[in-house]
Amino acid sequence: MSYQIYRSTNVGTSLQESLDELVQAKQITPQIALQIIQTFDKVVNGYLSSQILTNKLTFKSKLQTYRFCDNVWTLVMEDLSFQDQSGDEYKKVKIVACDAKSSAT
Repeated sequence: MSYQIYRSTNVGTSLQESLDELVQAKQITPQIALQIIQTFDKVVNGYLSSQILTNKLTFKSKLQTYRFCDNVWTLVMEDLSFQDQSGDEYKKVKIVACDAKSSAT
């Protein structure tokens, strides 16, 4: 199973719009468009799970809501303060976390 959360990124949205245009112009079939978007999901998840992230930060926040569904954690936090070089503060942040081990399959 590959997570589909990256479809809402700029690249994912552009890909979906382009595939929709090609299907409407009858240049590809809907089945081919589905195969392409599923390959996008698999490749993005596989690439990101293979990267070693070295950036570390500490944050302090109030947890507004949380949800765990289909091995995906969604956390909505408010009054968030990061402790790193920037020291930025944000009013509201949404974090979506997926199990990296099961997402590349």
